[in-house]
Amino acid sequence: MAYGDFQLEIYLAGTRGLLPRFPVDFAGMERRAAEALPPWVLSYVAGGAGDEHTQRANVAAFERWGLVPRMMRAARERDLSTDLFGIDLPHPLFLCPIGVLGICSQDLHGDLATARAAARTGVPMIASTLSQDPLEEVAKALGDTPGFFQLYTPTDRDLAVSLIQRAERAGFRALVVTLDTWVTGWRPRDLNTANFPQLRGYCLANYTSDEVFRSRLKSTDPAEAVGLFAQVFGHPVTWDDLGWMREATSLPIVLKGLSHPEDVRRAKDLGVDGIHCSNHGGRQANGGVPALQTLPGVVEAAGDTPVLFDSGVRSGTDVVKALALGAAAVGSGRPHAYALAVGGEDGVVHHLRSFLAEADLLMAVDGYPDLAALRAAGLTKVD
Repeated sequence: MAYGDFQLEIYLAGTRGLLPRFPVDFAGMERRAAEALPPWVLSYVAGGAGDEHTQRANVAAFERWGLVPRMMRAARERDLSTDLFGIDLPHPLFLCPIGVLGICSQDLHGDLATARAAARTGVPMIASTLSQDPLEEVAKALGDTPGFFQLYTPTDRDLAVSLIQRAERAGFRALVVTLDTWVTGWRPRDLNTANFPQLRGYCLANYTSDEVFRSRLKSTDPAEAVGLFAQVFGHPVTWDDLGWMREATSLPIVLKGLSHPEDVRRAKDLGVDGIHCSNHGGRQANGGVPALQTLPGVVEAAGDTPVLFDSGVRSGTDVVKALALGAAAVGSGRPHAYALAVGGEDGVVHHLRSFLAEADLLMAVDGYPDLAALRAAGLTKVD
């Protein structure tokens, strides 16, 4: 069955008087999430750095690129398959790491619900260091669907190595090292409400379940664990750190947050297995260039090293555009957090099927049977 057939399910259900349980569009899901989430969680998920200009620019950047349709090319069947680090994937969509995903679901176990949704749809999940449930439980919920572990590198190297090796033992297939969050950006929404969920004790399960972390504690007081987290969170990763990271694991290493071609070339020279082009969705630094604008330069510098992309992706059409600019895989961020808030596991499944259906149908209508044809055509700037 083609991914686009999801629309037939919806239309056929409509003939029986059944409407979709959840919106198929981002705007509709965002509105529903605003009703479902507590204001402090909604603010944290929706907010960005500064006046949120970069966050808005990420989204608007997609409007400045267009795909030129090609007709009579027999795109009846589409092949959306891709490859990451030797892992064959049926499609190029993945789930971005979100550090408060766990508290976006009504039962406060959103990481597990999202992992189960990933298992049902075959969409790889990048699991965050900051989760409500230990990484081992998230990996178990993923089943056979590939999972990648995102590392916020702590200042305590023993703890960092412990987290990395736990992820490998749990079955995660790659290590994604986030580079732009060794210190949190200036976020007025959160500052005006003095809201930092981890300092309230949320999403720290990977720390409190870690033997190295627990060995640093002197009591079972949750406040002490929060205080220790605040002390160890945030090591500014340098090129020299790649050495001990490589020694700590046999997993492919992906660097998340690279946008400059020179950084990409250096990462490639040092043997990094993947590049994740992202500006953290505009959450960490304001006043920057939209991530999509940097993507072509990153792809060119990366050569045969796969490039993952996120930031500003709000639809299956956006996924197709990023793929056309050379991304090997494209991530959903805020959209799946909202879907989780609205419908839990089923909401995330619905969201992922909607993204894949829109991407598949766009390629069908515009005459692109596979990703190779899409990338060969590229995009055209819209005046």
